[in-house]
Amino acid sequence: MTRTAAAPLRYLWALPVTLLGLSCVPLAVVTGGRMRVERGALEVYGGFARFVLRRCLWIEASALCLGHVILGQDRDALDHSRDHEHVHVRQCERWGPLFLPAYFLASYLAWRRGDHFYFDNRFEREAYGLDRKKFSRGR
Repeated sequence: MTRTAAAPLRYLWALPVTLLGLSCVPLAVVTGGRMRVERGALEVYGGFARFVLRRCLWIEASALCLGHVILGQDRDALDHSRDHEHVHVRQCERWGPLFLPAYFLASYLAWRRGDHFYFDNRFEREAYGLDRKKFSRGR
């Protein structure tokens, strides 16, 4: 099956996570946020999306992927992080509804090893294009 023919299946497999992202859209829009579609993903920035990324996570984030929805603090943040976030879109297409549990498990396992819960998460390492053997954060 070609990648184009499989596209509907990838969207369907990722739909549970995408629905979580879509739940943020109305609040973002009524609080001044904007939307656009880039590379097959809905990007939502400003308003409630900015609030979530600044105040509701363990770390302040520029952007966050939830299936085929990418939340961003602002347009510049999305422009800067687009390649990174689209790696997460592809991960979600592979993992489907298991993506979020697998992501949180990867963070937990990194933390249990004594590593950083975010930077040493296998999904983030892939998105940053990091090879664990070559990457060092000065430890």
